[in-house]
Amino acid sequence: MLSRRFHCGLFLTAAAFGLASSPAHAFDRVTLRNGFSYDCAHREPLDDGHVRLFLTSGDSSYIDLPISEIESVATLPDPPAPSPKTTGAANADVRSLLSHAGEQHDIDVELLASVVHAESAGRANAVSRTGAQGLMQLMPGTARNLGVQDSFQPDQNINGGTAYLDALLTRYHDNLALALAAYNAGPAAVDKYHGIPPYRETRAYVARVMTEFKRRKLQIAHEPSVQTANAAAPQH
Repeated sequence: MLSRRFHCGLFLTAAAFGLASSPAHAFDRVTLRNGFSYDCAHREPLDDGHVRLFLTSGDSSYIDLPISEIESVATLPDPPAPSPKTTGAANADVRSLLSHAGEQHDIDVELLASVVHAESAGRANAVSRTGAQGLMQLMPGTARNLGVQDSFQPDQNINGGTAYLDALLTRYHDNLALALAAYNAGPAAVDKYHGIPPYRETRAYVARVMTEFKRRKLQIAHEPSVQTANAAAPQH
């Protein structure tokens, strides 16, 4: 879908941040001296006194931290098995739900997919340390205001999260970076600092979503040429 809103461009990079590597099968909570914490799927030491925290099971979303800023590392327990109410999340056609929500709000489906990727890595039963829930990590109060009755239901969560992002894009005149910053840190923080707040977590989040969005758009842009080349190839 070609949205009215965005020509994807990047101007941010993830904030620089380090530790011995951890096994990929368990999520670790890395708590910083300033009180912030990150849940990472695995981590790798860097040569400059930093550690790279991979925020999902893949290698595309990560943040680098100096070891000196890290207070503690704790292995998180495995998440509970999903209830019958949430097992449908694994089978739900999330892409179709994102596409429908994007059409309703005129937001590029790849942007919505990038937000889901950054927020929950596609886990419909995800719960953050602050209590945000579901695919698009809605806080309970925000979900109630959006009319979402069950944030663990993919359709409700995506519809609510998309409506919220749409409202933020309208508020910030389609400035994607500001809307994403407000999605992460709240509109009050963006308004207070008249821009992206000076929070490492928020700056890294904005960069992560926009980088993923750009990657997805470039991949789609390349697909037609691949298909054309295949069609033009001699048939045997």
